[in-house]
Amino acid sequence: MFRKTRIGYIGLGRMGYNMVLRLLEKKYEVVVYNKTSDKTLKATEAGALPSLSITEMVGRLKPPRTIWLMVPYTAVDEVLNELAPLLSKKDVVIDGGNSFYKNTVKRYENLKERGIAYIDAGVSGGPSGARNGTSIMVGGDAKVVKKLERLFKDLSVRDGYVYLGNSGAGHFVKMVHNGIEYGMMQAIAEGFDVLKHAPYTLQLREVMLAYKNGSVISSRLMDWLDEAFRKYGENLDAITGSASHSGEGKWTAETAKDMGLSTPALQEAIKVREKSQSNPSYQGKLISAMRGEFGQHPVFQENNKLE
Repeated sequence: MFRKTRIGYIGLGRMGYNMVLRLLEKKYEVVVYNKTSDKTLKATEAGALPSLSITEMVGRLKPPRTIWLMVPYTAVDEVLNELAPLLSKKDVVIDGGNSFYKNTVKRYENLKERGIAYIDAGVSGGPSGARNGTSIMVGGDAKVVKKLERLFKDLSVRDGYVYLGNSGAGHFVKMVHNGIEYGMMQAIAEGFDVLKHAPYTLQLREVMLAYKNGSVISSRLMDWLDEAFRKYGENLDAITGSASHSGEGKWTAETAKDMGLSTPALQEAIKVREKSQSNPSYQGKLISAMRGEFGQHPVFQENNKLE
């Protein structure tokens, strides 16, 4: 059984910092490392134990160690190349980022040869979820995961933690989650674009009251868009019309294609975001507004940020 003790935590971005706060609240000792020291200082002021290098962080943990990575998927190999030689057999590394599941399996196999466990944990809920309880989708060796259940449950909302199977399963399910998210956001954006151009004088926030309260399409995404309307107005003038995407939606579409499956809604959602980079649109604003609310992504137009 996993005992609440010291764990290492690498990556103090929007998600990582808030997860560390939750762990501290749950009475864990958390040794943190971040590439930029200002975020390390901020976490230290909240009660975390600082380290100025990965080597120092590992040195402050007693074997068998548990270390959580919360870094962009593009940085995982760089971090592991520095971290892995410092670890011992029976140590555990948890990748809580949005890694492509096939890359996760390769990393799992490489670390297994050293006797190091590698667990994939797909995390959803945005920074507020990271602080107050998130959804965690876990893959990896069942025996190792079983020992870590207390940790995953402490970070999750009730019933939000699920063990899904062998290495890569957690990141696979999180990848599909993000693909579904793309489609849902696109459908909402299309609907409100039609409403904005309706042959009636509609107040979108009044329409939203009906949509988000008791209707079949009520959802957290609707709640977040309503919050954006409240902050920035229905025209979303301060918000960029170029909707960004981080890659996971494409991975889902490509994986489905390899399986011989069709994903027209997802593929269209990706195309709309790509097109919006050169042709900003109201649909792009709507998608950006939702991304800004749930993920605190930078979505303001340049020189037009509201204080």
